[in-house]
Amino acid sequence: MSERTFRVWRGGPDGELTEYRVEVNEGEVVLDVLHRLQATQAPDMAVRWNCKAGKCGSCSVEINGRPRLSCMTRMSVFEDDEVVTVTPMRTFPVVRDLVCDVSFNYAKAREIPSFTPAPGTEPGDFRMRQADVERSQEFRKCIECFLCNDVCHVIRDHEENKEHFSGPRFLMRVAELEMHPEDTADRRRTAQEEFGLGYCNITKCCTEVCPEGIHITDNALIPLKERVVDRKYDPLVWLGSKIGRRPKDTPIAPNVRRPEEGRGTA
Repeated sequence: MSERTFRVWRGGPDGELTEYRVEVNEGEVVLDVLHRLQATQAPDMAVRWNCKAGKCGSCSVEINGRPRLSCMTRMSVFEDDEVVTVTPMRTFPVVRDLVCDVSFNYAKAREIPSFTPAPGTEPGDFRMRQADVERSQEFRKCIECFLCNDVCHVIRDHEENKEHFSGPRFLMRVAELEMHPEDTADRRRTAQEEFGLGYCNITKCCTEVCPEGIHITDNALIPLKERVVDRKYDPLVWLGSKIGRRPKDTPIAPNVRRPEEGRGTA
């Protein structure tokens, strides 16, 4: 057991950092220490949390300036004499202490058109390759901690962009639906015109803070950008859109042969 110095944001948007000396035990995480502060020195401190297992995304804060889950940040990652500073997520309005108003994210979620299969299609009619299944499984690991949206400088540093830019979490959702072989909606126009895909300049900061290790930039945002560019600038795609709907351009898995492959010669 040892004593450590914590600096915790107290108050609303105009609050300030308050310094505490608090006991820390071996193996504890930052959320453990915040609970001890509530129990011993600051009973009115507001802290949002739920599962304490890194699966609900509720305890998102910024620790020493980096967006993290407080339940998954062990005290052992800090030097013995390092001051630990805990503040609310900077991108969203502060309600009180470490609790933010994240309603922006839920408003953006409601704007995404739902899964749209072909008319008359029943769930049992779907046929998906394993590559398609694995692609969407990665995106579905998201626990909606909103750390990716918090660190994204497009909305973190420019409040006015929130009206036009959904942030990486929901562009990833658009990408997941666009890549689904049974979804018939063309989400490329939606991504560009309604969710502000063009604002993203692929700095990969969202990928770096994702606690689930989702490759948001490489596997969602960049492929979605490529599809938008193909639709808008590729002359063959443009011609195909004029003649008729082009089939989904999901790549064929390496172990799936095209019909013309493997044919013998007469």
